[in-house]
Amino acid sequence: MKRDHGGNLDAARAEYGGSDWIDLSTGINRRPWPVPAIPAEAWTALPTEGARRALVEAASAAYGVASDSILPLAGAQAAIQLYPRLGVPGVARVLCPTYNEHAASLTAQGWQVEPVEGLRGLGGADLAVVVNPNNPDGRCWTPEALEGLARKVGLLVVDESFADPQPELSVAASVSERLIVLRSFGKFYGLAGARLGFVLGAPPLLDRLREMAGPWSVSGPALEIGARALRDRDWQQETTERLAADADRLDRLALRAGWALVGGTPLFRTYATPDAEAAQIHLARRAIWTRRFPYSRTWLRLGLPDGADWGRVEQAFSEWRPA
Repeated sequence: MKRDHGGNLDAARAEYGGSDWIDLSTGINRRPWPVPAIPAEAWTALPTEGARRALVEAASAAYGVASDSILPLAGAQAAIQLYPRLGVPGVARVLCPTYNEHAASLTAQGWQVEPVEGLRGLGGADLAVVVNPNNPDGRCWTPEALEGLARKVGLLVVDESFADPQPELSVAASVSERLIVLRSFGKFYGLAGARLGFVLGAPPLLDRLREMAGPWSVSGPALEIGARALRDRDWQQETTERLAADADRLDRLALRAGWALVGGTPLFRTYATPDAEAAQIHLARRAIWTRRFPYSRTWLRLGLPDGADWGRVEQAFSEWRPA
């Protein structure tokens, strides 16, 4: 299965040249949490159990789930690589279109993957996957709907990688042996390079995933950064408010350019354009990189600009002329 992603800025540079790029091809917050000085031992010593516990306690408070129901891993992607190994491969249904790594990882482990378009189509699966809010169209489902679905499938995986600015969507409080939640740290906190994420679920499931991941599955600096950032409630509130305002600002630019909002989250927006390839090329020639999708000729996804980015993005939108 072909795996294509945002963040492939090297490809943009190779094709269009230039160095001062604005990378809007992902949903990663471009104003990251301000990383303080990290203690030297976080770099020089193996990660300690005390540092791991501090991170888990911070995550417990942030996500509203018991500490024994939290497993830190090297990013949500690490969890996506592991959870297909929790059961004997059978029928896995994935709510689509969505992040393609779920289907790819399940297929690689021998699951029969069936894409479906609505929650009802997931019922009866041995394993079902819902990304909430969804990437790239921003569709959302209530916790009640997902809790009901969990009773109709063998295992429900809810990927909440973009849920930090919309905590009311989370089903973290309902995790069980039939419902696990994936959380990303790098997107909302703007620190994707830290490679940190979490699986929330029943302790027996997490014990099995922990064995698969092996020791020291999260680096010492990531443990330190994550524990501090997850406790920073003032930054979280300010960032949530800023992202909401910036999402509205980008929507207004797109509307004036004649694009229609497909959907999105406070971390990214997806628009229907007259021609996604032409729109991407137009922005790329101005060193702004975006994300288009192999299954749509019109959809273009943009992360949110920040600071000095806005002037260039506004200028590029004002110069857009459909063919």
